[in-house]
Amino acid sequence: MAESGDISRLIGELSADLKPVRRLAPPWLRSLYWLLAVMCLALVLIAIRVVFDWSGQPEVDPYVLPGALASGVTAILAAYAAFQLSLPDRSGAWALLPVPAFAVWVAINGLGCVASLANPAVQSNVPQFFTCLSIIFALSIPLSVATIVMIRRARPLRPLPVAVLGGLAASAAGATLLILVHPHDSAVLDICSHALAVAVVVGLNVLVGGRLFVPANNFRRRA
Repeated sequence: MAESGDISRLIGELSADLKPVRRLAPPWLRSLYWLLAVMCLALVLIAIRVVFDWSGQPEVDPYVLPGALASGVTAILAAYAAFQLSLPDRSGAWALLPVPAFAVWVAINGLGCVASLANPAVQSNVPQFFTCLSIIFALSIPLSVATIVMIRRARPLRPLPVAVLGGLAASAAGATLLILVHPHDSAVLDICSHALAVAVVVGLNVLVGGRLFVPANNFRRRA
C-alpha cells in the first residue's frame, strides 16, 4: 500500500505543472485556413493590378492558364497532404496525393515550352526570367511561413516529406498567383524560372521547416 501511495504521489507531482494542450484543428480545416491566406494574397494582387491599370498587358500564352490551373490544384492537394501527413496515425501514401496534378502541371509547361520554340514570336529574355523568379519567391515565402506555423505544433514524425509537401504547396500557389500580376509566355526561361523557384522554395522548407518540425530534445540526442 505504501508503494502504491508513493506512485500516486509521484504521478500527482509530475502532473501538477502540466498545462492543457489545445487540440489541433483537423487537416481539412487547416487546409481551409491556408487557402484563405492564398485568397488574401490573390485579392491584394488583384487590387494592385486595378490600381496600376494593367489592362494594356499582352495576351496570355494559351498554355499559361491551363498551367496555372494545374499548379493551383497541385498547391491545394500538397497543402492538404502535408497537414494529413503531419499526424502520426496517417499513412505515408498521403505524400502521393499531389503527384498527378504536379505531373499535369509539368506536362503542360513542357508542351508550352515546345510550342514556344516553334513560334518565333515568343522569345526568352533574362529580365523576365528574374521578374518571374522574384515574384514567385515573394509570394511563396509568406505561404511557407503560414504552412510551417500551422504544422509545427503537430511535431510530425516524418518531417522531411511534410516539409517537401509544404514547400511544393507554397511554390505552386506562388506560380499560380503570378499570372494575376505578370502575364508571361511559356518560353524556355520562363519555365526555368518556375522550376528553379519550386526547387529553391522546397529546399528552404526542408532546411527551415524540417528542422523546426523536429522537437529540440531530438537534436540534443543526436548531438
